[in-house]
Amino acid sequence: MKWNHFKSKLLLKYTLSYISIFLIPLVILTIIIYHNAVNTLRSEIEQTNVNQLTQAKTVIDERMKELQDIAFRIAYDEQLTRYWTHHPYYSRESIGALVKYKATSSIIDELFLFFRGDNSIYSSQGFENLNVFTDRYKFNSWNETEMVRDLNSVPIPTMRPAEQVVQGTKIQNSMLAYLVPIAPNNTPAHGTVMYLIHESNLTGLIESILSDYHGMTYIFDNYGQVLAANHQGETITEQEVHALFALEPGTHSLSLNQEPHSVVSVKSDAGWTYVTAMPSNQFFSRIVHIRTFVILVFSFVVVMGTILAIMLARRQYHPISDLMEFIRLKNDPETSTSSNELEWIKKTLHDYSQRVDLQEPYARNHILLMLLKHGHTGEFPSEFTEKLGIRFSRSHYFVVTMGWESHALPIGDNPERRPVMQLMNDVELPAFSAYAYGVELPQPDQLALIVGFDAETGHDASLNARMEPIALALQSMAGEHTGVSPAIGVGNRYSYPEQLNQSFIEASTALEASMLHGQGSSTFFNALSGSGAQDSSFWVPKDVLLKLVQSLKQGSYDVAVQMVSTALNNLKTEMPSVPLLRCICFDILNTMLKTASELGIHHVVNQLPRVTSYDSLEDLEKKLAGLAAEICAHVEAKSETEESSLMDEIVAFIDANFTDYDLSLGTISSKFSISSSYFSRSFKEKIGMNFTQYIWQKRMDEVIRLLLHTTDPLKDIITRVGYLDTPNFIRKFKKETGYTPGQYRKMHSSNGAADSPDEDDEEYTG
Repeated sequence: MKWNHFKSKLLLKYTLSYISIFLIPLVILTIIIYHNAVNTLRSEIEQTNVNQLTQAKTVIDERMKELQDIAFRIAYDEQLTRYWTHHPYYSRESIGALVKYKATSSIIDELFLFFRGDNSIYSSQGFENLNVFTDRYKFNSWNETEMVRDLNSVPIPTMRPAEQVVQGTKIQNSMLAYLVPIAPNNTPAHGTVMYLIHESNLTGLIESILSDYHGMTYIFDNYGQVLAANHQGETITEQEVHALFALEPGTHSLSLNQEPHSVVSVKSDAGWTYVTAMPSNQFFSRIVHIRTFVILVFSFVVVMGTILAIMLARRQYHPISDLMEFIRLKNDPETSTSSNELEWIKKTLHDYSQRVDLQEPYARNHILLMLLKHGHTGEFPSEFTEKLGIRFSRSHYFVVTMGWESHALPIGDNPERRPVMQLMNDVELPAFSAYAYGVELPQPDQLALIVGFDAETGHDASLNARMEPIALALQSMAGEHTGVSPAIGVGNRYSYPEQLNQSFIEASTALEASMLHGQGSSTFFNALSGSGAQDSSFWVPKDVLLKLVQSLKQGSYDVAVQMVSTALNNLKTEMPSVPLLRCICFDILNTMLKTASELGIHHVVNQLPRVTSYDSLEDLEKKLAGLAAEICAHVEAKSETEESSLMDEIVAFIDANFTDYDLSLGTISSKFSISSSYFSRSFKEKIGMNFTQYIWQKRMDEVIRLLLHTTDPLKDIITRVGYLDTPNFIRKFKKETGYTPGQYRKMHSSNGAADSPDEDDEEYTG
């Protein structure tokens, strides 16, 4: 079953992280770009409005100047003099002239000519009394008296603010009155030209120039009076109107009628102020295409970025996914809603680390044991041995073997043995510039120590003197922690670790001699061999024969062949006579045959004729090496057979007693007289799982059998198979099967076990 990526919190976290990495800068960048674009566009629009309003101001100023020019021409027109207009005959020509002047301007609704002091007034309609402003043009706030006064006294061109004017009896329009005094030849003004202008004519000019502008338009005079205005349906207070007049020329942002407006103000040379106020929502409607474009681009980038983030997250998550798949295949971890994959991997690595820590002593002991037996570590590289803390950096090495008699230590899982083994695992002897690696041997109650020390090359006697206190210090250390001083055997020293198999053979030989002398004795191999002194009765050194015997007993073919070669090389050096040479060679052969007989290998005697028929010492060496190979092969085969038989016996014992809660690796090792490390290693090689796993599986199978075929209470079943910690067993059972024992019984029992008392597993699981 593969790890569910869609439910992975870690994958979601990676995805969100990648999205955040590009999304946050993207959002910030988009906001900056959007605001810059909006501000730029707003500035362009406002500047356009300023330019257009300035253009409208110019046009209106030109129109006002045209009206003043018309008034100037009227002042010098002979047809429009007081005499001419009052003449009964020429007055018609004067009226025609006024009609022409009116036609020259598009904004004029009516043109009046008034001669100061008269009671009448002239227009394009003809001669009229002043009551025309009460009959045909009736102003809302400009009564006849004020009008006559203004017509007679206005000193400069004056524009009256727009007001409602009733034309006739029905029509009502907003109109402005523009009064221009006429004074030809710089004489005092003798008349006044009055223009009536529709307010829409002025505001229409502005709106036509502003094109698609939709907002309020105001024209103020020098004193802040509103001459003309177009509200576009909006209403603002007088204070807001005064605020518009008070603005400096340029663009502004104001709140009018509780709504934001973009305001543009310009001033004419005549002092008039032109103001437009556009609602901001209208302004933003102009930039909607930019906002739409930005949103589309942003959405596209977000979608593409999300896809890219998912791809990157899955790429980063892929190694973790592979690890999780490996964990599931190996351990089948149960799903946890509170843990993500990294926590699972951390937990698994912690579990593996604990397993390695538990297996490391066995691996270390196995490698050192191979070095003692074969002089090499087999297929294990030097890097692996260094990781296990095994390093050979001293100038000299030798082996010390320790042994206790079987009755000297208590029977059973001796609690003192583990501390001793831990103590002897790595021993530092600073006083002697030495260290030692402990190796637990297959033989019960035996221990080997690989000792390395530094010393300058010197006489053998001085080097041997260095070895003795080291060996005795190790013996004393072991005795202090066990309460029983062991017998020790000490092999010769060598300069290379590859020669430790010879020192081990020597130490084992010396230990056999020490065990004959009892606990606490010590034997050095060079003492057994007479310190290398040659016996006068034969030419084969005693230490060579001793090492040959021990190597054959242990099945160490390499050492045995080397001892045969050493013995014959000594004979070649001595050059004895042929009869004596044959006697000596028979002594070597006799030693090998005697050892084979002691080992129960009797059939090699049949090879005696073949071995004794040799033509040279080289031929003899070859045949003796073949005999040694056959003996060692039988020893190895016998050892493997005995080991297999022993393991079969141990497995049968475990199968019969696995419900005993006292059953442990130590008790079995003690019962069958083997070391714990040897038993653990051999058991796993035979069964394929370690001792603890095997016991657990046997007990699990028995619990399942009892759950399905009995109605016994859960606690009784768990206790019956050798477990005293019921809650812990239930947790392990659920982790392995996915169900509590009670749930498992209900799901798989043939009768449903509806009335079984297994609900009590909830009492322990909580």
